[in-house]
Amino acid sequence: MQNGYKTKSRSYIMEFFTAHKEQIVSAADIHHYLEENGKQVNLATIYRNLDKMTDEGILLKYKTAKDEHAVYQYTDGHPECHEHLHLQCVRCGRVIHLECGFMKDIRAHLEEHHGFALECSSSVLYGMCRECKEMESGSHEKNHE
Repeated sequence: MQNGYKTKSRSYIMEFFTAHKEQIVSAADIHHYLEENGKQVNLATIYRNLDKMTDEGILLKYKTAKDEHAVYQYTDGHPECHEHLHLQCVRCGRVIHLECGFMKDIRAHLEEHHGFALECSSSVLYGMCRECKEMESGSHEKNHE
């Protein structure tokens, strides 16, 4: 799947994604990171590379619910990203891949009972990851002492 032309800009963008594997990010996030690290890549070039990488299956592209901006997720190590839901922590931004047999049950239920065919590649459920919940409950316990 990875058959794109290798440019310096593309390699910078890939460096970013390999360092942020479990996050969903915007083009602006990438641009800001590259600028902070002394790597000058204009925003149009970033968008062009993101589109190519999405077409090649390297990235998934989502629209945010709040403002309809595009955000991207690296699919490294998760070749079935198009077949499962993604869970994103609203506190730390971490993305969890719901890679379990439960996905078949969810899809079957939605189809059978609601006549709905789930499109997983653009589906993100928002909530709080275990680590953030534990941190939050630990801080609440301290506040109640």
